[in-house]
Amino acid sequence: MADTNVRAWYDRYVAALNAHEFDGMDEFINDTVMPNGEMGRREDVTNVQKHDVDARPDLHWELKEILFDADRIAIRAINSGTPTKEWLGVQPSGTSFEIVEYAISKVSAGRFVQMTALHDSADMLRQLTA
Repeated sequence: MADTNVRAWYDRYVAALNAHEFDGMDEFINDTVMPNGEMGRREDVTNVQKHDVDARPDLHWELKEILFDADRIAIRAINSGTPTKEWLGVQPSGTSFEIVEYAISKVSAGRFVQMTALHDSADMLRQLTA
């Protein structure tokens, strides 16, 4: 994919995440995928995404930076939300969080085949328990 096509494709992926439209993830995620170094299926990834949104219905991803290198994509995004259910052992209090996510993914035939994401759970806990 050309850089402009990759950017448009990734923007559609983030829009689907923010709309919580997980049933259409076959456009973005391969049937078999390696999330965070473990072989899995697209359903494994979408189940995590659904679980995250179930506990934080206003979960939002804001893309800040994106880099392409052949079949690799690296991003920096801001994730924000307000838990309405217990999250990371913390009962909901109406407190929101905002954290940085870094992700590196590999794409093949126009879909993610590897997805690795890192975000600061300790910072999220600090915000939720402050």
